Amino acid sequence: MKIKCAWEHNGGDTLLYAVNCAGAYARGADREQALGKMPGEIISYLRWSGKPVPENIDIEIVQEKVSELQISDADSDIIMKEELGPLTKEEYSELKLLALKSAEDFYALYSSVPDKNVSCLPERNTFYGAVPRTAQEMYEHTKNVNSYYFGEIGVKADNEGTIAQCRQKGFELLEQSDGFLMAPAVLGSYDEWWSVRKVLRRFIWHDRIHAKAMYRMAVRTFGKGVVENLYQFSE
Repeated sequence: MKIKCAWEHNGGDTLLYAVNCAGAYARGADREQALGKMPGEIISYLRWSGKPVPENIDIEIVQEKVSELQISDADSDIIMKEELGPLTKEEYSELKLLALKSAEDFYALYSSVPDKNVSCLPERNTFYGAVPRTAQEMYEHTKNVNSYYFGEIGVKADNEGTIAQCRQKGFELLEQSDGFLMAPAVLGSYDEWWSVRKVLRRFIWHDRIHAKAMYRMAVRTFGKGVVENLYQFSE
């Protein structure tokens, strides 16, 4: 199986995004480190999404973006070339189902953490503020991008309800817009380009980043076998 990837970096810090597995990604101090992690990420992603895992996974970089953002903090503003074009109904339905499954699985992971306000992680700050440490902080942060992501493509969604509920309502509002599948990319906040396809990918990607962090924090804090591992993450 060939996995095409977009490479975003700021000097050495690297994020790789799988073009043909929306939301799958690998981070590294440099490109080679991220490339080494990507096959394992693809296996985890395919198992989570219910798709067969191939014997061989080949990684090909098809796009590069040099960024001024703090890539080491998982900050990103890339839009893939494939995200500039229109969506078919079938593509949209498949990606939407994955984005909703991801939200539901994220909520199940969060719900399984024994104490949502306890964490073994030390406090850490970035340019953007304090890094979420507890399950509660990680959940609120992940849920509350809902209005931001939908807002970038002109959908007035909110963050009310669970992460799955507010995401579902956002998609319902999006689908009320005539021609949303054919809508062109738009320049949004912070001079970042957005499209419907990018929003779908960003939801899954953002969930995976914080689900990994929550899962590993919970294992370190409460021990193995305590929390749900619906994303098929390795320990």
